[in-house]
Amino acid sequence: MKKTLLTIATMAILATGCQQKANLTSGIKADNFDTTARLQDDFYQYACGGWMKNNPLDAEHSRYGAFDVLAEKAQENLRSIIDSVSAMQNKPGSLADKIATFYNMGMDSERLQQQGATPIMPYLEEINSMKTREDVWNTMLKMHRRGGHVLFGVFGEADKDDAKLCIAYAYQMGLGLGDRDYYLTDEGNNVNIRKGYVELMTKEFAMAGFDKMSGYSADKLAKMVMKFETRLAKAQNTRLENRNPIATFNRYTVKEAEAFTPNINWTSYFNAMNIMDGMQSFNIAQTKYFKEVDAVLGDTDVEVFKAYFAWNVINGAASYLSDDFVDANFDFYGKLLSGREVNRPRWKRVTATVDGAMGEALGQLYVERYFPAEAKQRMETLVQNLIVALGQRIDMATWMTDVTKANAHEKLSTILVKIGYPDQWRDYSGLEIKDDSYFANVVRSNEFDMDYMLSKINKPMDRYEWQMTPQTVNAYYNPTTNEICFPAAILQPPFFNMNADEAANYGAIGVVIGHELTHGFDDQGRQYDKDGNLHDWWTEEDAANFDKNKQALVEAFNNCIALDDPELGLIHGNGELTLGENIADNGGLHVSYLAMQNAMKKGQVNKEMMDGFTPEQRFFLAYAAVWASNIRPKAALQLTQMDVHSLGRNRVNVALPQVTEFVEAFGIKEGDGMWIAPEKRVVLW
Repeated sequence: MKKTLLTIATMAILATGCQQKANLTSGIKADNFDTTARLQDDFYQYACGGWMKNNPLDAEHSRYGAFDVLAEKAQENLRSIIDSVSAMQNKPGSLADKIATFYNMGMDSERLQQQGATPIMPYLEEINSMKTREDVWNTMLKMHRRGGHVLFGVFGEADKDDAKLCIAYAYQMGLGLGDRDYYLTDEGNNVNIRKGYVELMTKEFAMAGFDKMSGYSADKLAKMVMKFETRLAKAQNTRLENRNPIATFNRYTVKEAEAFTPNINWTSYFNAMNIMDGMQSFNIAQTKYFKEVDAVLGDTDVEVFKAYFAWNVINGAASYLSDDFVDANFDFYGKLLSGREVNRPRWKRVTATVDGAMGEALGQLYVERYFPAEAKQRMETLVQNLIVALGQRIDMATWMTDVTKANAHEKLSTILVKIGYPDQWRDYSGLEIKDDSYFANVVRSNEFDMDYMLSKINKPMDRYEWQMTPQTVNAYYNPTTNEICFPAAILQPPFFNMNADEAANYGAIGVVIGHELTHGFDDQGRQYDKDGNLHDWWTEEDAANFDKNKQALVEAFNNCIALDDPELGLIHGNGELTLGENIADNGGLHVSYLAMQNAMKKGQVNKEMMDGFTPEQRFFLAYAAVWASNIRPKAALQLTQMDVHSLGRNRVNVALPQVTEFVEAFGIKEGDGMWIAPEKRVVLW
């Protein structure tokens, strides 16, 4: 059926292309430009400088770019939907009633102030009553069921040896700062962050009254937690180590796991999670870390666990309690960590919470109201054109043998494409929303999601389930299901413009499509076969050539500047951490440019100058516009340390000189800032 739809959509566009062409805009906005910048030296500033000037950071944002513009728009649309739902007479217990009740609970500021820390008191009292290691274990199980992943977390994912089956994965977790490096290195702002984190814990332990409850001062509790989390951090993998899919797949039977970590009663754990039935084996992703967790469970004082568990509850609940908790939490995570000056308005925070709890329910209403059917049809055609172009690029790869090319074509031909919204919506009838407290509803939502996720373990994978909601401004590739997904909310300008000539669309959403397709063949994705199994389908020669080519991309992004700030210092990019995304950008640009050339031959792209630019130039200008953004120094530092994506400026100025077609389109010459010698340009796909 999908093939028929694609064929019809393609025929429709081909048939109407000539009539549409005269009415289409260039898709390029002149007010995005900074014409005082020399594009041959700084293409990002030329293409995006005007946008940056016209969209200065406000106090609410640490970063604001094209993605954020659409995310804000999507959130306003969701608010409109929620307001409409709340204005109706809803049947008690109905989906509409749940949405309205949850939202209204979060918006009831007066009630939140009155309740203060009361909603978390039962959990803190339970934690404070622990006396034995058995109590610690049983409390941890309850916290995991509520989505509070102290020490570690267990989730359902595809078996990497048999991707049709969902098995349990045990992952390192449990750090309030999120990443081990914040605890262990002094680079950037990390010393101040550790100091601020202890101050936050001290303040919120006292606000929650856990100091009086436990008999320890708030300062002592904070130091106990910091010391404990630092111990955990020392045993955790780095983000770079976690990018290795082979090293992070370690199969154990329950019996083998209990011999490996005798203080972790895996039988008890899986029974508590209701996933012991059918359990043949599971994955311990970070074995070194779980050895440390095993030691921690055997030698750590119960009083330390009380402080650590209590902090996990307080910190996880702070955003859903009274304003004193919200403000303290924001002062650290918002101001100190990312440089934001003021918190988001309450309606935005509450909308995001309801969206997180009932995303597909809101998504169904979002699609009905805001996503035109013709946008999905046109996207399906673009995706097909990109798939064809990637196949051509595979054939053009001089560094790859025919055997591996054949396997690559086979994988490409089986990629599942998801556009706009799922065919089947999630059932929320089991989610209970009550008029008791905002935080209580968050907990029930977490439990509902945990049950939903755990129910999939030891069962066949559902390849057609979506990992993003339609209102999400993003896209993804999943290697174990070999799928690409483009939610409805990203299918609008500047990514996708129904009223623009296709040159701009190929430069924007076309590169996004090519980017996600290339993820199937980046340094991680290439290790999975067409069925999603972790299986080496490359010849040794091809693998060596791939690694040699990718290293030049690593070095290019290692050498670029991510931040040069008087307070925070000079910080370079991390080419190893961002390698997969940089490969995907490189591939996306090459593949989408070829797809545009194919479309030009068919008369689907205006070959003439539009607004003073050739189609080739419009392609690259549209690409740059996607990454237009302003960012605070602390946010740039935080993202460079933790994010697998390079900063927007470098996704333009470091990525584009690798593309010969860009160099030719704008007449870049040796000596220009955007010049890279042809023999040094990276071409993988």
